[in-house]
Amino acid sequence: MFFRLLQSNYQRSNSITKIKFPVSDRALKLSDKLLRSSTEEDRQTLGDLLLDELADLARIDIVKLKISSANQSHKRHKGRIVAKQYGYYKPGSHYIYITNRTAARGQFLAPKTFFDTLLHEWMHHYDFKKLKINSIHTSGFYARLKDLKTKLGYFNDA
Repeated sequence: MFFRLLQSNYQRSNSITKIKFPVSDRALKLSDKLLRSSTEEDRQTLGDLLLDELADLARIDIVKLKISSANQSHKRHKGRIVAKQYGYYKPGSHYIYITNRTAARGQFLAPKTFFDTLLHEWMHHYDFKKLKINSIHTSGFYARLKDLKTKLGYFNDA
């Protein structure tokens, strides 16, 4: 029974490749500003505004942004960093957490890395609240994330 539920969740996640709402001009402008941001204060303000706008567009509960100025959580193997955690979302918590400093040197994250992490974690929230699925990293999850980034103009300058 449990295996069938997991398989059903996985198949449902894979079958949905697009977000089910159009983005607004406001979301486009906030995304552009966020991609040009460099300070933690700007990222906090713009990130919260973008999360609110996306939640309103998707008609789901708002989720708040918490930025940590600590270095990213990471694992080392033989002196090299082999895994990093940029951020996370816990279903039902109403928060997205992002660590704004790199693992080894403690530098601020590049704007695109911060933006990617914000949208990635928001997509978990969207899956949980809108699609009513246990959000896992399937090809469908990444397709929805790419669809959102495309609609927000992320790939226009790339």
